Amino acid sequence: MSYQVLARKWRPRRFAELVGQEHVVRALSNALDTGRMHHAYLFTGTRGVGKTTIARIFAKSLNCERGQSADPCGECAVCTAVDAGRFVDLLEIDAASNTGVDDVREVIENAQYAPTRGRFKVYLVDEVHMLSKNAFNALLKTLEEPPPHVKFLLATTDPQKLPVTVLSRCLKFNLKRLLPDQISGQMDHILKAEGIEHDPEAIIELARAADGSLRDGLSLLDQAIAYGGGALRAEDVRSMLGSVARSQVIGLLSALAAGDGAALMAECDQIASFSPDFGGVLDEIAGVLHRVQLLQLVPGYRGEAGDEQELAALAQSMPAEDVQLYYQLALAGRRELTLAPDARTGFEMCLLRMLAFRPADGEESAPVPSTPTPRAAPAPSAGRSASGGGAPAARASAPRQAAPAPSSASPAAPAESGQRVAEPATAPVPAPAPMKLADGELPDWGMLIERAGFGGPVRMLAMHATLVSFEGELMTLALEPQYINLAVEPMTGQMEESLANALGRKVRLHFRKMSEPSADSPAARAERQRAERQAEAEQSIKDDPLVQTLERDFDARVVPQSVRPVEH
Repeated sequence: MSYQVLARKWRPRRFAELVGQEHVVRALSNALDTGRMHHAYLFTGTRGVGKTTIARIFAKSLNCERGQSADPCGECAVCTAVDAGRFVDLLEIDAASNTGVDDVREVIENAQYAPTRGRFKVYLVDEVHMLSKNAFNALLKTLEEPPPHVKFLLATTDPQKLPVTVLSRCLKFNLKRLLPDQISGQMDHILKAEGIEHDPEAIIELARAADGSLRDGLSLLDQAIAYGGGALRAEDVRSMLGSVARSQVIGLLSALAAGDGAALMAECDQIASFSPDFGGVLDEIAGVLHRVQLLQLVPGYRGEAGDEQELAALAQSMPAEDVQLYYQLALAGRRELTLAPDARTGFEMCLLRMLAFRPADGEESAPVPSTPTPRAAPAPSAGRSASGGGAPAARASAPRQAAPAPSSASPAAPAESGQRVAEPATAPVPAPAPMKLADGELPDWGMLIERAGFGGPVRMLAMHATLVSFEGELMTLALEPQYINLAVEPMTGQMEESLANALGRKVRLHFRKMSEPSADSPAARAERQRAERQAEAEQSIKDDPLVQTLERDFDARVVPQSVRPVEH
């Protein structure tokens, strides 16, 4: 007898044998047991998660000779015919190769006839999103008013491509990607049933590589068994997948945490000797960093069996904010790997970047920047201030000691590599004096906005208001209609507090809605000024002699909306 691949041999034949997808199984089982069934079902999800398998089990449950139920017998003529793929009333259509309207028209014409053997005629359309627009239109009428003996089971990996008119006529079930634990558990069950010798670590490697697809995982399992000569060994699996051992990744991170560049490069050389997929190694680094961060920040978290001590040691030796930084750098290095001269160079530069931005001893931890920038400021050059630019101070790894404080008796020396220049002490900026107002005088509302230092939504609220009156403590503002819903706590309270500081007196705000937008609000004035500056900039470009020459001699044109005024 010819060999049958594991993915086909171990394909579930009953709902109870399915791995995951409990939410789908529960809904379909209840529908079958109670008889409350829809005429069209749509199963969505990535490849290899059980879409067509569920559809076939559902077809078998509908037509089992021992009665319709969620638990077909699997032994009658109908069940065995469905399992063998030769049940005449189950019509499987591959929409990827039968996309035209003529293929669908044949389905529609045959749907009116009663089933030959079973209770229902079941149409299973795989990759239904591949149908043409005309084919969907032809199918739509039958989906809307199907004969009572017809059930449609549609499967797709890309439901966004389906017309809304089709989606609205189906019950939709979204199948989840399987977790590595679910895939490894099924692999372990299969290997024990097949009597194949295996390492637990090899199963874990294959489950990760399956990327949520059990079918892909079983295909990899077949390949690994053949690669290992009938046995499943972790080293063979890593060699086949181009992956590395978890211990090697932990060795890289341990060298990184110790700031040992020589050890880090030695670990890189050892990993490179296996000719791995360096992108996969960076993925593995990110995965280990994720688990380290869980140990650091989630009380009671336990790592996977076998490497708890190593992960705990990393969690103790790496500050939590540095774990976040290294994780971001690993993801960025993964994306940039194809841009590097070669994969190994890109991989090593990613690790060296992590080493370059690790903190020096004794430095206070700073928030992790979204884009790392060197903390060691360059020595000042002519025309450039050493403290200019506003960049955050960099993390220097060598030398790993804090720069000595400059002596007050001698002038500060220029910054050396890896050291920070002490910033000169600056006197605190005094708060501006309260605005003085004469009796009955209304302040300039735009000037008062700037004086109060409004920001964010509070500034938006103020910019679209006009000052009506200010008597005693009561300040009345007219607000444009579309912004009246912003005049609520806590924003009004923040406005009152800031205005009180700017005026040196208590302020209570009262808002009233304008009948229409005002041309005198600060926002309207700012928009007019912006439009005037834009018009001046566009006219300046039109009047420029060089632009006029280019337009005349070279048929050039100024792209609309590309002109921007210079902001001072």
